Amino acid sequence: MAKASNSYSKPDYWSQKAFKEGYPARSVYKLQEIDSKFGMLKSGHTVLDLGSAPGSWTTWLLRKLEKSGKIVSVDLNPLAKSVKGDNLIFFQGDLLSEEIRSKIKENGPYDLVVCDAAPLTTGNRTVDTARSRSLVEMAIWYAEEMLKPGGNFCVKIFQNGDQQKELIKMRGIFATAKGFKPEACRTESFETYLIGLNKKEREPASQA
Repeated sequence: MAKASNSYSKPDYWSQKAFKEGYPARSVYKLQEIDSKFGMLKSGHTVLDLGSAPGSWTTWLLRKLEKSGKIVSVDLNPLAKSVKGDNLIFFQGDLLSEEIRSKIKENGPYDLVVCDAAPLTTGNRTVDTARSRSLVEMAIWYAEEMLKPGGNFCVKIFQNGDQQKELIKMRGIFATAKGFKPEACRTESFETYLIGLNKKEREPASQA
């Protein structure tokens, strides 16, 4: 197995900042920057955090919303013990299972869906990007099915030629869809984020 690069093996500025501010991981600053740029989260929102463990994004959402709104957080793994709140609902389970989908739907609809989930990486970029794409497609499904009209969405994707296909699909769902790479992403990382703003009203089904 290849050794990790120096930037991954040593805590960088963002990792040290996360530790000092009580977040489980540095990824929190990516969501913070995304929200600062696009204004995705408002007081009183109901938010769905997909693939949330160990809970940095959930923690930031709780702090941002304070006592308003509600956060539904879902992952196969448990959240860190420090992640808690009266307006937090956590489900541990598979996002592809009917049971979990049903529980998530019961607590919606949502004003914001976020997903920072990453696949188990192999080191093979082709395999890793394919796994990432599957997660992105799942997250887009949740956004399309469970967001309110006018709702917002962001999802992490490993960069390859296919993110344009995902953006084309998102442009059919949202008034605006674009890619964005926060400064908190590691320089050598090939992750980026897809942003969907202002979900469109669904057109009524045509009558036969």
